[in-house]
Formats: sequence, C-alpha cells, structure tokens
Amino acid sequence: MRRFLGFLRKEFLHIFRDKRTLIVLFGIPVSQLLIFGFVIVNEIKSIDILVVDRSNDEISRAVISKLDGNPLFNVISDPALTDYDTVFRKGTIHEIIVFENNFAEKLVRDGTVSIQILADGSEPNTAHLIVNYTEAVLQDFLLDFRQTMYNSTLQPSIRTRMLFNEELRSPHVFVPGTMALILMLISAMMTSISITREKEMGSMEILLASPMKPYQIVAGKVLPYLILSVFNAVVIIFLGFCVFRVPLEGSIVLLLGESILFIAMALALGILISTISPNQQFAMMISMFALMMPTMLLSGFVFPIDSMPKILQWFSVIMPPRWFIVIIKRIMLKGTDFSFVWRETVIIFGMFVLFMGLSIKKFKIRLE
Repeated sequence: MRRFLGFLRKEFLHIFRDKRTLIVLFGIPVSQLLIFGFVIVNEIKSIDILVVDRSNDEISRAVISKLDGNPLFNVISDPALTDYDTVFRKGTIHEIIVFENNFAEKLVRDGTVSIQILADGSEPNTAHLIVNYTEAVLQDFLLDFRQTMYNSTLQPSIRTRMLFNEELRSPHVFVPGTMALILMLISAMMTSISITREKEMGSMEILLASPMKPYQIVAGKVLPYLILSVFNAVVIIFLGFCVFRVPLEGSIVLLLGESILFIAMALALGILISTISPNQQFAMMISMFALMMPTMLLSGFVFPIDSMPKILQWFSVIMPPRWFIVIIKRIMLKGTDFSFVWRETVIIFGMFVLFMGLSIKKFKIRLE
C-alpha cells in the first residue's frame, strides 16, 4: 500500500509540474464555461434603430419618445431618409421605423394608420427578436392611446419587411459562417500541423540543409493548402447558391478575392502556430482551442455579438472570422461593392501582415 501511495504521489507531482497538463485540466474547462455562459444568450441588450418620421406631429413624436425611453433602443432620427438599402448595407443600423405623412390626423379621423418596420434579414434570428421587441412597444403605446381616446375602432397597422432575406431563411446565416469556419480550420490547423510534423520528425533540418531557401520551403508547404482552401471556398459558394439557394448579389470576383486574402491570413496564422509548437499534439490543441471555439462563439456566426458582455465584444475584434463573415454577407446577400467592405478588408490584411511578420521573425530565431 505504501508503494502504491508513493507512486500515486509521484503521478500528482508529475501532473502539477507540467504546465500544459494543468492548462488542459483546469484552464480549458473554466474558460469554456465562462465563454459559453456569457455568449449563449437569447436576448439582445442594445438595438440601434433609425426613425423616419414624415409626419412629425404630436402623436408620432410621442411614439418615438416611447421607443427612446426603452433601454433596449438607441434611437436615431432622419426624417428625410429614402435610401433604406444603403443604410442596411453599411451595417450600422438594425432596424428602420417609418411613420407615414399625417400620422396623427389619420389616426384620430379614420382610426387607421400605418407604421412600417424594416429590418436587416441577413441576420434572421436577430431581426426576428428586434421586430418582436419593437412591435411589443408600439402595440403597448397604441393600446394606451386607444383607451385614452375611448375609441375601440382604432386599428393601426404595423407592416414588417425583412430586407435581404424576406423569408428569414437560416442558410443565409450558416453558409457564410461555415465557410469562414472551414477555411480557418483547414488553412491554419493543417498548415501548423504539417510544418510541426516536419520539425518533430527531424526532416525540417534536412530541408533547411538543401539548396532551397527557407521561404521556398515554407511556400512549398503552404501553397497546396492555399489551393485546396480556394477550391473549398468555390465548392461552398456553389453549394450555397445551388443547394441552399443563398443568393449571390455581389461580384463573384470580389468574393473570391476576399476569400483568398482570408485564406492567406489563416495560413500565416498557421505558420505562426507551428513556430511556437514543439509537437503536433500541441499544435492541434492550440488550433482547436484558439481557432475553432472563437470562430463559432465570438465571430457572430451563431450568437449576435451585440448581446455579449462588453469584454467579449472587445475580444471578438481580434477574431479574423468576425470580419470575414461580415464581408461574405454584405457581398452575397446585400450585393455591396468594395466601398462597403474596405474597412474589414484592411483589418484582415493587417492581421495577415502581423502574423506573417511574427512568423518570419520566430522562424529566423529558430534557425539561429
């Protein structure tokens, strides 16, 4: 028994001395619980809405005041707005509410009036929640108004329209998100494992001793994954369009160009992971934990970023798939050109330069 207890003590000491084992045992479960607990929520905490009040009378202003007084809504007014599509293409507004001309006069005189709600259907779940919240506030106000006027014949009409996804079809969400997830994992994970395998087997030293330059060796390892990832991107776009009926409103050339840039960034990240990974298992663990989970949870793929705590919203800024998903949706669903996605493109390109620079620096250090 004493020998067994001594052996058991030795195993505990071995575990506690290995930092990577401690991270797997304690760090990953705690971080997963915290991330899942804060990310998986069904409510929205902030809604940016734009109000087009063409009547600007006492009642319409009272309705707007009711909306503005709700902590969920951030109300912006623009009574002269007519180009609704452009506002949604910019991605800064979740919803537009339009009050028709002579709103108060028609409501009091005829008992019928129309309020139009326009929402961005490229995010079906979010759009559905936002419309439900808005309709509840409007119905509550109109019910109070009906009781105040002692007129049970008042029948206001709230008309809802979802732009860019009239039917609120879910493939409009999971096809762009799946494309980002697949390209991220294949490009980064497979590249990091491939290069780490060469180092682990000792064949990297043989390659470095060959007449080829180091950048030629890395390019030779990376280029096949670039070609395969581009092929995967084409297949996903084709299946999304033909099988799931996801529209392709924008330029296919622009979409492929953005995809190649994202793939190049993911490949640079994979090279960086390989420079800090001592073996394939460690590279796999980093890739799965640092790429797969954040891509699914913090990129807006599954859960809306606006509903997350502020600290997770800030953390999502450094998640490359977040920006790529925005680019895909704007090009495929909204038909935007480069002027609407240049900011996200610059961010992804900056990440590519950063990852590649760090990879080259660490690769040179290992050679020395």
